[in-house]
Amino acid sequence: MSGHGTESIQEHIKVYLTVFGALAVLTILTVTASYLDVSSSEAIFLALTIATIKASLVAGYFMHLITEKQTIVWILIL
Repeated sequence: MSGHGTESIQEHIKVYLTVFGALAVLTILTVTASYLDVSSSEAIFLALTIATIKASLVAGYFMHLITEKQTIVWILIL
């Protein structure tokens, strides 16, 4: 039983580190995008797109909504 628990924990750690890496890359992308010479509406659209992706990762993995039933997810989205 302890072997199963260790494998499960290692798998969770791998997922969390992957999500952390994605969030770090998206944060760097956000900072980089702030230096782009684009119009205000394009900058807002880009920033909101990146923020939506980051929020989805946090809600899905750190709040464990990725494993919830679809009905609960849709209720929370609305």
